[in-house]
Amino acid sequence: MSNPVSIKKAAIINASAKYSTVVVNLISNAVLARILSPEDYGVVAIISVFATFFLVFADMGIGSAVIQNRSLSSEELNDIFSWTNYIGIAIVLAFTLFSFGIAFFYNDKIYISLGAILSLSSFFTALSMVPNALLMREKRFVYVAIRNILASIINFVCTLVLALNGYKAYSIVIGTVFNAAVLFIMNYIGSGLKLKLFPRLSSLKKIAGFSLFQFGYQFVNYFSRSLDNILAGKFLGNSALGYYDKSYKLMVYPINNFTAVINPVLHPILSDHQDDKNYIYQRYIKLIRLLSLVGCYCTLICFFNADTIIRIVYGSQWEACVISFKILSLSIASQMVSSSAGAIYQSLGSTKLMFKSGVCYMIVTVVFIIIGICFGNINALSTCVCISLYIKFFVEFYFLICKGFKYNIVSFLKQLIPSFASTLFSWIILMAVLPMSTVVVNNIIIKFILKSLFITLIFAFFSFITGCLNDANLIKK
Repeated sequence: MSNPVSIKKAAIINASAKYSTVVVNLISNAVLARILSPEDYGVVAIISVFATFFLVFADMGIGSAVIQNRSLSSEELNDIFSWTNYIGIAIVLAFTLFSFGIAFFYNDKIYISLGAILSLSSFFTALSMVPNALLMREKRFVYVAIRNILASIINFVCTLVLALNGYKAYSIVIGTVFNAAVLFIMNYIGSGLKLKLFPRLSSLKKIAGFSLFQFGYQFVNYFSRSLDNILAGKFLGNSALGYYDKSYKLMVYPINNFTAVINPVLHPILSDHQDDKNYIYQRYIKLIRLLSLVGCYCTLICFFNADTIIRIVYGSQWEACVISFKILSLSIASQMVSSSAGAIYQSLGSTKLMFKSGVCYMIVTVVFIIIGICFGNINALSTCVCISLYIKFFVEFYFLICKGFKYNIVSFLKQLIPSFASTLFSWIILMAVLPMSTVVVNNIIIKFILKSLFITLIFAFFSFITGCLNDANLIKK
């Protein structure tokens, strides 16, 4: 039995690692965006979409099932780990063959070699699945933190060296493989698992009920999250996709790098209380209020600082994605809140319910993405994606709150009113005041700091009036 670890302690450990990797990734993005072209990023965005598809099969919900099922013996864990080795080999072969189809669809042979290389990343990811889940289940968050920092640094160094030597899109892909390999090696060493030549199928069947619906959700979520890149690359071109992909990834940066501190530790810790829904709900409500406050603040910062953020992070050659980033940033608050839902579904053991919500959202997303592509530009696509993300918010919480917890969704949504009210009032003031500002600052970084400080003061004022600042104490708690 592992020692009990609080969400607070786990989040602090995870935060230390996460924000160390954030610094590395910010430097990496800033440097590489000035070396590689939008077309290079467009090519990588396309092959990455299909790599994500095979990563869904590499995971198959097995990792989450290992965390949830506390009755698995050491031998059964070794069996499951050994099966992932065969899954990984199958994925390498399938991805390599599929790369010929990608090359044909986009009429570019570069995807054949890129796909073959990136398939190795899928292989290492498949092998990492069970060791990583075991480390998380045992709450070895310090070891996981060190692992993530090391892998991030190696990825950056490898990618930068290759990019400087003219490897273009290949530099990012090869760096991804090194990152996956380092993660697997450290996971394997830390977990103590052993490979078996002839693993028992019965061990895999033991977690099938949980993992299959988890896999189903990941499968439909893949199409929800990837169809925009697939169609944009085909109908709008690699350069347009490069701009859109950069806008989208920059938009999700605050979401990923805040929620990634908390979400990875929610399932391992709250799954200990999977039979007490009220316990999980009460703690989730506190988390939701904090996430909505942070999400609303990030929305204001990103929207009103869109031009300066793009120029600081990517450089002036990426100004074509400012409008797209501005539009997508409007969805940050809703995504920040809904991003934690998956861990709660898992903690409740309700992956079947999570799968149903994913199917509903996928239908909506496909319709809106197709509409956006029909307009023929990334700004229209960004608008449609933003709308679909807000619809996802309501779909997600209808299933989680009404079906999962059996609570009234109206009482749940009331928890979010203060932070959204603060945002609305701040928005009105900022829209009125900022365009009238006559202060001219030539230094882009100073301009960003001054603008952000003004936005922070306005938002803090209205957050104090609505009582939102009381929720900021949740960070300390």
